[in-house]
Amino acid sequence: MMKTAIAAALLAGLGLAGHAAAGPSYGKPFHACMERAGGVTQAMIECIGEELDRQDARLNRVYRERLSELVPARRALLQSVQRQWLRYRDANCGFYYDPDGGSIARVLAADCRLRMTAERADELDALGQR
Repeated sequence: MMKTAIAAALLAGLGLAGHAAAGPSYGKPFHACMERAGGVTQAMIECIGEELDRQDARLNRVYRERLSELVPARRALLQSVQRQWLRYRDANCGFYYDPDGGSIARVLAADCRLRMTAERADELDALGQR
């Protein structure tokens, strides 16, 4: 019973209140999709996947912009850091996918990947504004 209540609370906050203030900014289509999903796991995962595609494209665009602004030595360093960050993101979010965690584990793992990708895009974008 407690596990169900915790899962319901987590699902209610994903993409809506959970990331509103200090977290990454997601597009309006994501918020609308999550509203339509109505807490249905598969629908939520699809919403997260669509936003992940958008955020991943944004991350790649911003990453290429930062690379183009750097001298060769710094460019090589950013490439190395980005490869390490990708490995960390994948390992970290893979941890959220607990095979015994039920359907909530799939949502949490997908949300982790989305959140970390959007935050990294925000971070690299901010570097260009210095």
